[in-house]
Amino acid sequence: MASTTTDASAAGTLTLGGELEVRRLGFGAMRITGEGIWGPPTDREEAKAVLRRAVELGVNFIDTADAYGPEVSEELIAEALHPYPEGLVLATKGGMTRPGSGRWVRDCSPEHLREACQGSLRRLRLDRIDLYQLHAVDPGVPLEESVGALAELRDEGKIAHVGLSNVDPEELERAREVVPVVSVQNRYSVAERDSDPVLDRCERDGLAFIPWGPLRAVRDDGDGMIGRVADAHDASELQVALAWLLARSPAMLPIPGTSSVEHLEENVAAAGLRLTEDEFGELSAAY
Repeated sequence: MASTTTDASAAGTLTLGGELEVRRLGFGAMRITGEGIWGPPTDREEAKAVLRRAVELGVNFIDTADAYGPEVSEELIAEALHPYPEGLVLATKGGMTRPGSGRWVRDCSPEHLREACQGSLRRLRLDRIDLYQLHAVDPGVPLEESVGALAELRDEGKIAHVGLSNVDPEELERAREVVPVVSVQNRYSVAERDSDPVLDRCERDGLAFIPWGPLRAVRDDGDGMIGRVADAHDASELQVALAWLLARSPAMLPIPGTSSVEHLEENVAAAGLRLTEDEFGELSAAY
């Protein structure tokens, strides 16, 4: 198995909005909540230990959302890490509500987004959120109105930078006509590359691309290609899937999440895994 002591700095860095330098392997704080991303975790102290260990391992970008729990993930981040270490960048999202376990309902009305942002500021114990992302596009609300609300919050100093999540290229361009956008968070892995056009746009224009769902590649490894590459590097299959993402584009900012310190250390170790050109090409072609 590849070393589990690698620091996140081995992944290199990128800059959000021309001012926030982050290491290209972050932490997604969705899984520190209860089963089904609902309620508190079974072991609250372990969840906080994961967050603290992530920072110890050089992770300086943590992504969450008010819908995770709901509210639980943001509360745990503040409990574990506030007062925040210098250079730690926190990103959260608004626009998704949780009427029950397993249910996700979009509400990107300006009124809800403003209320959601205020709640995140309170739970994270911040005066300004580094990166605030529209969680999804609401078909019942014009995108320009949703993003316009985020532009107002940015002008008021409540958020520093605006990001988007779950958007296509056309939606990205419409949003950018309203407010500067510094990142896009879409489902993406070596096995699921529908967002290639969005990723290419991000790379071209200096935006960060934050992929979620990297495990899809491991689950769909029908011909065993990821397993063979993992064996060649004495690494895990998930580490190979993360290494492929890091190699795919300098705009890539993976945020693997977990509720286990052991799994966290394994994920961060992927920062130091380097695929050969042949391995990268073979994995790309396999899907």
